[in-house]
Amino acid sequence: MNKEYLNKHQKDYKREVEAEQKDLGKRPDWLKIKLPTGENYKEVHKLMRSAKLNTVCEEAKCPNLSECWSHKTATFMILGDTCTRSCGFCNVKVGMPNELDLDEPRRVAESVEQLGLRHVVITSVNRDELKDGGSSIFSECVRLINEKTPHCTVEILIPDFKGEEEAFETIMKNPPHILNHNMETVERLYHAVRPQAGYQRSLDVMRWFKDKGVRTKSGIMVGIGETNKEVLKLMKDLFDSGCDIMTIGQYLQPTKKHLPVDRYVTPEEFAMFKEEGMKMGFKAVESAPLVRSSYHADEHARDMWGNN
Repeated sequence: MNKEYLNKHQKDYKREVEAEQKDLGKRPDWLKIKLPTGENYKEVHKLMRSAKLNTVCEEAKCPNLSECWSHKTATFMILGDTCTRSCGFCNVKVGMPNELDLDEPRRVAESVEQLGLRHVVITSVNRDELKDGGSSIFSECVRLINEKTPHCTVEILIPDFKGEEEAFETIMKNPPHILNHNMETVERLYHAVRPQAGYQRSLDVMRWFKDKGVRTKSGIMVGIGETNKEVLKLMKDLFDSGCDIMTIGQYLQPTKKHLPVDRYVTPEEFAMFKEEGMKMGFKAVESAPLVRSSYHADEHARDMWGNN
């Protein structure tokens, strides 16, 4: 695998944006982030370290880590901490992953039980070197959580598994309550933002699981170079592909190696996306500057179960 973090598309895009980019100055007030504090935060942190588990909250430097961990909720990141893809926005380590940890599902399920969670989100790095992309580990996590904590609803945020239906079928052996797969950005920017993924492939993932009767969810980030018109088209494409829940948040550049922020999208624009999404027919749209995929995921799950 090419160890260079940014591929040619990403380098070209980064140069173009930086050449045209106005001085954004300091972040606006609506993007201020609280520092992690509180006893619940400490308890979750201690549990993750003692169980030798990873969280996307930490690996992706999520701005909501303090709020979520203080409420004793977290998104588990399975399949290790090293990703085989080089997305231009993501702060997760890129490289050749270590050997698969077959005991990970047990530790995840026991941690969910110990925390007494009512809703859990499980995501992962991409493991393109594996024949099944790691889908069997997802499936085993869901099975064990259902066994140990039957009252807990389970949401999994999966990779595209290169579009392999065999991996999708493995997921369906122990189907989650909510299947999440993030689109991340508009079609025009895919080569720079998600060079090893495909816009239509991700839409097809959504459609495949929706056709199996699974509740579906997806998320995007804005402020990375898209237009509002392109965002609305993406939202329509997602809804037409069977997406039930959508999340929209501001892109924040993790390091100088990553793609630059094009602009700070205003709270009024986020409110417009939410309004338009609800008009389209989404069951829920979480749209605000600091929103990430798992933000208020427990509330979305309760809302969906309450409506059915």
